[in-house]
Amino acid sequence: MKKLWKIFSGGLVFENPLLVLMIGLCSSMAVTSTVSNGIGMGLSMTFVLLFSEIFVSAFRKIIPSSVRMPVFLIIIGGFTTIVDLVLKAYFPALSKSMGVFIPLIVVNCIIMGRVEAFSYKQSVLASIFDSFGMGLGYTWVLIGMSAFREILGNGTFLGIQVMPQSFQPILFFILPPGGFLIFGLFIAFNIWNKNRLTRKAEAKENA
Repeated sequence: MKKLWKIFSGGLVFENPLLVLMIGLCSSMAVTSTVSNGIGMGLSMTFVLLFSEIFVSAFRKIIPSSVRMPVFLIIIGGFTTIVDLVLKAYFPALSKSMGVFIPLIVVNCIIMGRVEAFSYKQSVLASIFDSFGMGLGYTWVLIGMSAFREILGNGTFLGIQVMPQSFQPILFFILPPGGFLIFGLFIAFNIWNKNRLTRKAEAKENA
């Protein structure tokens, strides 16, 4: 169980796909202007990652190494299509807001990277913990970034006015430079947090 927890927690902090591995940044910068987009993208990615890792891990012994990449793409593409159709059917405004970035999940480096590097070599149970860790690690960063950007850039949170009427929205935070600034601050926070957790773990071992 300790090994599974280590796999799960790695995606949240120590191997966070955005703040540490720094993959899948394009969609992250593009959709984090509002919290609803951040939640939608994070949950969509987590769903596709979870079921893609489960399927690849379950059938890893019968997937020929020579054709594994096309097989991975077919599996990921199938679950991406499910997410895309569900959003269009039940959340059309959210689907329209995120635009092409939902279909582009199929080629997202995070999913392809974890499928290739982890689930193709590990058990189904380990893959479930890995996908949840990576997915939630990706999601909390998106939600955190989008919360800062929406509040400072629009004065709203999930479309609800939370800042005083006298507040003047800072357009900078809605634009790409503002997104990169917030992202940089998140990286700095994650480095500080990793160092804090490492020191805490070392102190516990030496006690």
